[in-house]
Amino acid sequence: MKYLDKVYIWSLVIAIGGFLFGFDTAVISGAEQTIQHYWDLSSIQIGFTVSIAIIGTVIGALTGGTPSDSLGRKKTLFFIAVLYLLSSIGTAFSTNWELFLVLRFIGGIAVGVSCVVAPIYISEISPADSRGRLVALFQFNVVVGILLAYVSNYFISIWLPGNIAWRVMLGILAIPSLILLICIRFVPESPRWLILKKNHIDEAKAIFSQIDPQEANNIVKTIINHKENAESPKVSLWQKKYLAPIVFAGLIAFFNQVAGINAIIYYAPRIIEMTGLGKSASLLSTIGIGLVNFIFTLIAMNFIDRIGRRKLMLVGSIGLVVTLGLISRSFYLQDFGNLLVVILLLIYIAFFAFSQGAVVWVFISEIFPNQVRAKGQSLGSFINWASAALIAFLFPVLVARGHTGGTFLFFTIMMVLQLIFVIRFMPETKGKSLEQIESYVLEEENSKQQVYETK
Repeated sequence: MKYLDKVYIWSLVIAIGGFLFGFDTAVISGAEQTIQHYWDLSSIQIGFTVSIAIIGTVIGALTGGTPSDSLGRKKTLFFIAVLYLLSSIGTAFSTNWELFLVLRFIGGIAVGVSCVVAPIYISEISPADSRGRLVALFQFNVVVGILLAYVSNYFISIWLPGNIAWRVMLGILAIPSLILLICIRFVPESPRWLILKKNHIDEAKAIFSQIDPQEANNIVKTIINHKENAESPKVSLWQKKYLAPIVFAGLIAFFNQVAGINAIIYYAPRIIEMTGLGKSASLLSTIGIGLVNFIFTLIAMNFIDRIGRRKLMLVGSIGLVVTLGLISRSFYLQDFGNLLVVILLLIYIAFFAFSQGAVVWVFISEIFPNQVRAKGQSLGSFINWASAALIAFLFPVLVARGHTGGTFLFFTIMMVLQLIFVIRFMPETKGKSLEQIESYVLEEENSKQQVYETK
């Protein structure tokens, strides 16, 4: 259908922000050990070097809702691309560690804001029956970015000497940053934002007419009705009626990180080298991790609107408990024979990509009512990245002190708790409009039959 094709193209452009996020996240894995030696950094300093970007991400996630609401989704994404460009070029030419940290921090801010704004934009332009798949484009592009970062790291490490290679690894991100800067000019502003924040109803209706001509008037009327029923133009997120979406988004964001995903993304070569493989083989293995991540994210995108978010999370949680438990056992027993840990990491990535990797940003972008969606997305992103920053900082320190097995055991226990959350409490949002989800989360008397799928 033509209208869905147009939405798909707009979503794909916005999801370039996800590609930048993924590339920026993973590229440091190929450079961090060289950087540690280049500036003679301790394990605490290299942990801080990696986590400083995530600290920036935390701040960007916490504050990203403000420019998203005041400037609009489109303009905010433009400024994100500028920050990515500045960070990539700056880190590539850094002359000292302190300047490098500042520029990594700026790149982290861009990641944090993009995690807030891009999923919101895509969710606000997408039809209900394809929203999960379209918002998952953001995560898909994150995964593509991770994969290409691993691939480029491997080949750059072969072709260039180490003191130049790490700079090229980081600087190459400038290319997709420029692409986003150019392409963002050709997408419209979010029509829901135009109604809710600017009251530009005719402009919003024109955009909705490009998305779904037959339903445009009804969609606009529904949004206006929900806006008029809101208590005030400035609604606080911290009201009792928003407790349910806050808890749902907060838990899924927290569990997303205590699965250990970013410990593996950031430090995969280091982890694999601990099993006895050399540096080149470790970098090559990360390409396998990125490829598996890519394949299973693609599979998840085809299922997220068919079987729903909750069932993906159920399957993934079980798989993560098993694989993380076995990885923990391998490090406790020092049993690394026949590439065991590498194989387990690949299976782990498959389960993660099929479940929360695809679900987390979709779910958080859906679960909050229209009036507080940007603030809610900021909160969910903040929790996600605050948890990630702590893990990224502590992981190399714990590994250096011989606690690798215990760290993976902690991740295992967290996934057991996630499994309980999914079974007992997680609502299903598949196939519902954003306004229908809003009605559910604001009506405490709704029965569980309106929440959970029974088939």
